[in-house]
Amino acid sequence: MRNLIIFFRRYFNFFLFLLLEVICIVLVFRNNDIQKSAYLNSANSLSARLYERYNNVEYYFHLKATNDSLVKENARLHNMLRTSFDSVTINNIVKTDTIRHYSTDTTRKVIGSEVRRYLYKEAKVVNNSVNNPINYITIRRGSADGIKPNMGVVGPGGVVGVVRSVNENYAVVLSLLAKGRNFGFSARLNYSKEMGTVRWYGGEAGYAVMEDVPKSVKLIKGDTVVTSGYSALFPENIPIGYVESYALADKSSTSYTIRIKLATNFYNLQYVYVIDNMLKEEQQSLEDSTYRLIK
Repeated sequence: MRNLIIFFRRYFNFFLFLLLEVICIVLVFRNNDIQKSAYLNSANSLSARLYERYNNVEYYFHLKATNDSLVKENARLHNMLRTSFDSVTINNIVKTDTIRHYSTDTTRKVIGSEVRRYLYKEAKVVNNSVNNPINYITIRRGSADGIKPNMGVVGPGGVVGVVRSVNENYAVVLSLLAKGRNFGFSARLNYSKEMGTVRWYGGEAGYAVMEDVPKSVKLIKGDTVVTSGYSALFPENIPIGYVESYALADKSSTSYTIRIKLATNFYNLQYVYVIDNMLKEEQQSLEDSTYRLIK
């Protein structure tokens, strides 16, 4: 306490000068409109910058919650797409979760309906590999959420892979980046509508190959390669990649080998959507029974 008193006594004149200076500044700004206006403008500008910095910091710490809400919203929008429904005529058929079409006259009679075929479920990626000959992705969704093996998986950009194994809370996805001729995706070119198969033969994680496209087809660099819809895994028109270059294996070859840049960036994959084809079992059961009859 004694030292504090000595300190104030030693610097009394300085503190008195500061006090009088503050009083003078307050009186000047209070009684002069020009100075008062300049002060308010400066203060408002400074406050705005401080609030902006504060909001940026606050927004950064809320990014996870923002991303989660956006992913859920994207899943909801995916489930509203027309491609998630199949068109059928109403003929004593009762279906839930449909989009109905009504006649334009005063009777407003139901003349058709689109029955849900695909249901999208968002999932968080918790593990991901890109440098192995066969790459896998682990997601935080499992059998408790209705996830089953052989469900298609897409990301914000396009096709990601296929669910291979599931437990109660997690699922492992076989990535599109799986080397081998026995694993591929049915695809078609957006411009010519020609069909082919997309496979990954190793190397860069951002590129794959589309095969079995006849050499009579007109190819365009930059054309989009999309899902064909022939597979029970994916709806049609989901991006797989973009044509970067193409060539014939040799002069006797009848089909192109097309190098495509993948639509999905596997290096920063954080969220995916698992696609539940609600009519898949019905389709496969009919196809399997038909194949057995032929054999």
